[in-house]
Amino acid sequence: MNKINLMIIALTTMSLSTIAQETTSENRDKLKIGIKGGLNYANVYDSEGEEFKADPKFGLALGAFLTIPIGTTIGIQPEVVFSQKGFSATGKILGLNYDFKRTTNYIDVPIFLALKPSEFFTILAGPQFSYLLSRKDVFATAITTIEQEQEFENDNIRKNTLGVSVGIDLNFSSLVLGARAAWDLQNNNGDGTSVTPRYKNQWIQATVGFRF
Repeated sequence: MNKINLMIIALTTMSLSTIAQETTSENRDKLKIGIKGGLNYANVYDSEGEEFKADPKFGLALGAFLTIPIGTTIGIQPEVVFSQKGFSATGKILGLNYDFKRTTNYIDVPIFLALKPSEFFTILAGPQFSYLLSRKDVFATAITTIEQEQEFENDNIRKNTLGVSVGIDLNFSSLVLGARAAWDLQNNNGDGTSVTPRYKNQWIQATVGFRF
């Protein structure tokens, strides 16, 4: 009986292993679409080394993605993401402490090269194109709060920005946990005539997604 039980266990294990391998291969070879949502942790920096200091802030990240297999271990993954970036700052003016927050709303379109060494793990890297939709500034002191929203109709702000994004996805069947790090290659100051401080965005992103 012991030998029979061992044979049954061995055959069952081999069968499950074969099924898992086949499922893994099939999943990595399939075209899939997904949705995701999460948070950005964003800040800005001045690549020219001028004095421009800011603190990071959180923003929303909501979007969709498409996995396009080229083979079992490589593919293309384009995404479209509504992405909130910006920065925060504190200081003192006329003896009053102030808090300043800038939220910039973008549509980000990264085009990732996807390396899939296993069904569980995907490595992503590629260029990213960002389009600036709007900006909201909130300036607050102990006695007043000023909010301003702008769509840049009269300012030489660069709306189309080229950047780079890298990341990983952890895949659990239909559930996808994603992490990204991205930064702009171009600053926001358009042709250089804008009075807006020149900076580049940089951010990290964490999302939860579902693929179908």
